[in-house]
Amino acid sequence: MTDCNKNLVVFSNLRRKQIAADFQGGAITSDAGALLLREADKQLDLTDALNKVIPDPRDPRYIVHDQITLLRQRIFALAMGYEDVNDQQTLRDDPLMQGCTSAL
Repeated sequence: MTDCNKNLVVFSNLRRKQIAADFQGGAITSDAGALLLREADKQLDLTDALNKVIPDPRDPRYIVHDQITLLRQRIFALAMGYEDVNDQQTLRDDPLMQGCTSAL
């Protein structure tokens, strides 16, 4: 018989929302690995370091999304297997991607 993991895995909070994973079923996503990417990025500050060395030539008056958010969106999507930028249109409404790419 398989001995399933029954422990709750708690990730760092996203603003005022707690993010946790359990293995009891319920609302399931195949992209939950993004939470692990977010935690690793938070610990290592990789996207922050990348953001600091890439100049943002855009005019601040017309910026809707910070460069760091765009970098995280692209890097996390690539890591999860979404290689085409056209996938971002579908992922923009995904609460998991919104949580992972927003400010850590």
